[in-house]
Amino acid sequence: MNYGPAEMMVVALAREIKNGDLVFHGLASPVPMTAMKLAKALGTDYTYVNITGGVDPDWHQPALIGSTLSDNLYEGGVANFGLDAIFDLACTGRVDISMLSLVQISPTGEINMSFVGGEYDKPKVRLPGGAGSATLIPVTKKTLIWKTKHDLKSFVPEVTFCTAKADPTKEFKVITNLCIFALKNGLLEIESIHPYSSLDEVKSNTGWEITQSDLPLTPAPTEVELALIEEIDPNRIRDIEF
Repeated sequence: MNYGPAEMMVVALAREIKNGDLVFHGLASPVPMTAMKLAKALGTDYTYVNITGGVDPDWHQPALIGSTLSDNLYEGGVANFGLDAIFDLACTGRVDISMLSLVQISPTGEINMSFVGGEYDKPKVRLPGGAGSATLIPVTKKTLIWKTKHDLKSFVPEVTFCTAKADPTKEFKVITNLCIFALKNGLLEIESIHPYSSLDEVKSNTGWEITQSDLPLTPAPTEVELALIEEIDPNRIRDIEF
């Protein structure tokens, strides 16, 4: 069965979820949404919370639209939490994984979600700001950052503005369409490269020097994983971000 970056990222994110975890994703998150449904379909016994307020919504229901503020992530849930309650859970150490995204990231795990171009008071482009990133990254046990376009605009030697920064004492990974980074000793290092990519491609699309070599490949999606993705996402909502 064929697969591409969307399926690879969905599978890579789903594999990070373990039994007993409490996992959160926010707005505009079709890839994490599909990954969380895949983890449920694979039998992982975890708690799924999301910005819509649903707790363990019925993962069998396929998404019809790309928004993650929809009844697809609410109906069939066992409970409903407001965003304030989710932040309270995180700040008291009870969120195991937060899935978040970024506009820029530096090699030390500094994330920019505030602005690009110009100055803070007069930016060229104003971005969403701190919100989930600034609140959740410091207190979540493990942060999974996803970025569907790994390029020099996003992976930069220095961010325009530091909205949030990875805590080097906590687990922090960045999963892109090309590879997986993990924070080690305060720096992002490549953990694995996706089978259809290469070290040269990752280097040419990363704005800081990569000195690593002989890196492993990310295990390709299995036939079972790919079949379940087609079952839970027949409308291919996962492709919207690409």
